[in-house]
Amino acid sequence: MGKPFKIVLSTVVLIVIAIGALPFFVDLNNFKPEISSAVKDATGRELMLEGGLKFSLLPWIGVSTGKITLDNAEGFQDQPFATATESNVKIKLLPLLSKKIEFSHIVLKGLVLNLAKNKEGISNWDDLTKPGDIKTAASPATAGGKQDEQPIPTAAFAIGGISIENAQVNWNNLQTGKHIEIKDLNLNTDDFTFGEPVDVAISLAVFKDNAKLKESVKLSTQLTVNENLDTFALAHTDLQATTEGETIPGKSIVMTLSAADAALDMAKQTAKISGLQIKSGDMALSAEITGTNIKDQPSFQGPVTIAPFSPAKVMQQLAIELPAMQDANALNNLAINFDLQATAGSADLQNLVITLDDTHIKGSASIKDFGLRTIVFNLDADAIDVDRYLPAPDESSKPIASPAVALATGAYALPVETLRKLDANGSVSLGKLKIRNLNMQDVRLSLSAKNGMVTTQQSVNQFYQGTYSGDLSMDVRNAKPALAVNDKIDNVQIEPLLKDFKGEAKMSGMVNATAQLQGQGDKTDELKSSLNGQLSFLIKDSILKGFNLQKIIDSGKALIKGSALPTDNKDDQTLFSEMSGTATVSNGILQNNDLVANSSKLHVNGKGNINLNTDALDYKVDAKLIQAEATAAEPEQIKGTVAINIEGTLSNPSYSIDVASLLTDKNKAKIEKLINKIDKKLGPGVGDLLKGFLR
Repeated sequence: MGKPFKIVLSTVVLIVIAIGALPFFVDLNNFKPEISSAVKDATGRELMLEGGLKFSLLPWIGVSTGKITLDNAEGFQDQPFATATESNVKIKLLPLLSKKIEFSHIVLKGLVLNLAKNKEGISNWDDLTKPGDIKTAASPATAGGKQDEQPIPTAAFAIGGISIENAQVNWNNLQTGKHIEIKDLNLNTDDFTFGEPVDVAISLAVFKDNAKLKESVKLSTQLTVNENLDTFALAHTDLQATTEGETIPGKSIVMTLSAADAALDMAKQTAKISGLQIKSGDMALSAEITGTNIKDQPSFQGPVTIAPFSPAKVMQQLAIELPAMQDANALNNLAINFDLQATAGSADLQNLVITLDDTHIKGSASIKDFGLRTIVFNLDADAIDVDRYLPAPDESSKPIASPAVALATGAYALPVETLRKLDANGSVSLGKLKIRNLNMQDVRLSLSAKNGMVTTQQSVNQFYQGTYSGDLSMDVRNAKPALAVNDKIDNVQIEPLLKDFKGEAKMSGMVNATAQLQGQGDKTDELKSSLNGQLSFLIKDSILKGFNLQKIIDSGKALIKGSALPTDNKDDQTLFSEMSGTATVSNGILQNNDLVANSSKLHVNGKGNINLNTDALDYKVDAKLIQAEATAAEPEQIKGTVAINIEGTLSNPSYSIDVASLLTDKNKAKIEKLINKIDKKLGPGVGDLLKGFLR
């Protein structure tokens, strides 16, 4: 075996000596035309080698170049496709003999890459990526026609590192008018070997909107790639992105991402990210994510935590205007935890736990289709004060409202475009709810919204010692939203309800009522003026405070007799065992023609209207004075009848008696004689005027 070994050794030495002598006898610059011609044949583009080519040997075979320019595709010739000021590539000589390729540190300096897409959607690299015939040099074949040579495995490759310095990428899309510049692109890696971790550092700056917006990115990580190029692992990854510009609040926003480990296995179609942390300002998200079927049907799952932060502060940082709210401390604390189940087109949040200020919410939520943005939810909250997040109402004209109307008022505070785009279906249960000062317990709310139609159904099992049920529908497809409300309350105590809602209660009793109302308008006042519908009510054991019907009647009698009037008393009130009526609403005017109220001493009938836009009252009530209640043997004995006019507003009504209704026939006869005498002295017509007051 000694002689063959000597022959091989001698051959290797001769090859090394021959290659070592090449730089002294061969000038690579003489081959520039051939190199350019080969590139032209392969790509159809011109390659210009403007600088000198340098050749090196032992232990590395290498080539260094000066400026290189690659021509652009046809139709994009206003600038070159790519240029580089300097490049350096070297391959170690001796490992080639054992079919191993070891690169030294690969260096590319001053790269400028101009990427573009024309108005027809054709890019200037399409011709480089189209599949074509690959020509390879034939290897010596065996007698059976099979080649002896096999492709060099990727495991035989090694790179001493890569450096890309001060590169720039320009992107110009004529279809969309978008122009992006990536500058100061730098990439540095340590020695690269398959299956071994390599340190990677990347930095770049992205300029958008004609350099009005700048995004700087820095990335450092340890990358491991297997020899089949289908398994990738990242360790100790840190990414920082900074957005700067005059339109950015504070002129800059910083976002950081870190991950302890990340792995991607294309063969098994799995992915895993451990110790993921994303931070921006006061917001911080942490997660542990695993993925399956990432090529065929990607699915990702894992726990996600958003640490407590102030949404109000974040909105201010992002120059998002805060809505007008009654509580300046609202939206100051939000924390979220959930288990994520996500696909390429959907996201499902299970075991959802939300803390919003003082409210704790549990349940689930999902986006069924990212394209349609369909939201489905099922939530359970302990208590929420919605008034904290709504603008302060106008107390001077605050109308009595049901929960459905209160919800409608809250919905009207939202932008119409938000309601039009809303695509949601779900339910919410609340232990306690406060909205427009109405307090409720054991509340159930369901919502359905799609294509500009928003409907809700709500029920309250504990509503001022009674119950409430109703539904609300809003049609926001047209310029002016249309609203329809159906309400029903049973056995509700009026006094505590009015105290909460109006701040005072001038009436008490238990009420049963129904209402069906419709209206249209893009503002609350316009909506009220367009209201139409009907309602009915029955009130039992009621007390009207500040209103003493008997005293009003007594005052009228005293006025006629000329005796002293009864004194006012702040504790005046009128008791009724039952009050009932129905009403219609037309263009914001409520008309009631069948008001009935009864007590042991009074039977009242009345009719009139209420202007819902101004709260103005215009009522006339006829009260029968009962001398004796009806018995089985005798009908009720009526002492007299009096008419009362009610005017003013709901919050400040005024009462006046129709004096003529108190006059007896005897008194009327006396006054008639007096009027006739006045006619004789003052002339006809004056008496007729006075008679009108008596009818």
